[in-house]
Amino acid sequence: MKFLMIMLGLTLTASTVAAQTPASSAPAKLPTSNQPGGWIAPTQTPYGPILKQQGAMPPYRDYQMSRMITPEEKKRYLQMAMPMMANMMQLDAREAMNYMVVKYKAKPGLSFDDVVESLKLRANQLNFKFVGANQMWKDFKAVLNDDSAPRVEVFSFCDIAVGRQLLKLIPEMAAFLPCRITVMEDADKNIWVLTQDWDATWLDYAGRAMGITPELRQAAIEIRDKMDNMMRAAANGDL
Repeated sequence: MKFLMIMLGLTLTASTVAAQTPASSAPAKLPTSNQPGGWIAPTQTPYGPILKQQGAMPPYRDYQMSRMITPEEKKRYLQMAMPMMANMMQLDAREAMNYMVVKYKAKPGLSFDDVVESLKLRANQLNFKFVGANQMWKDFKAVLNDDSAPRVEVFSFCDIAVGRQLLKLIPEMAAFLPCRITVMEDADKNIWVLTQDWDATWLDYAGRAMGITPELRQAAIEIRDKMDNMMRAAANGDL
């Protein structure tokens, strides 16, 4: 989600630059897709080509899956998008990922189980349904015979009403659901609570084009706020 927001932001920035760039400086257009909804690169900017959707999407129906993107299209998309990202983000891979998560360090004295208990209790208070857990660290030991790995568990939560709204509009969002929050120890045995950054500002860039309703936008923001509330409660050991 954060990656999508960054890409949309860079595209918006590139569009602004393009408006200030003389037409004579634009190179030839890159190859385009003939499929509806394909991506084209109509112009070039100092930040790279601008990505733009070609053709209208099919008439809207609930739960309508979008077209298949061919391997060639995806390769071309990455060839256009990645240089733009590389030029804007001169970061070590760890630091780049650091920008894409929200994390809180648990208060000293809290045990791993204390943090997990607070996380689940706050989720219950917020009517955010706990739907499963992945105890990765146990598999590290049982499958890989790794007794040195720190404890790490991934907890899944769902707001079924918002989930249904999202899937009606964008079935591909199923790949991002349910919402996940990780509790893990680091190399120094500090305990952290972290998740993918569901920064809803990307909706401000894409909402109109994607057909996001004001109600769904607000629901997405509320989900992000609930997750942040849960993570802070877990890190503080609130009961």
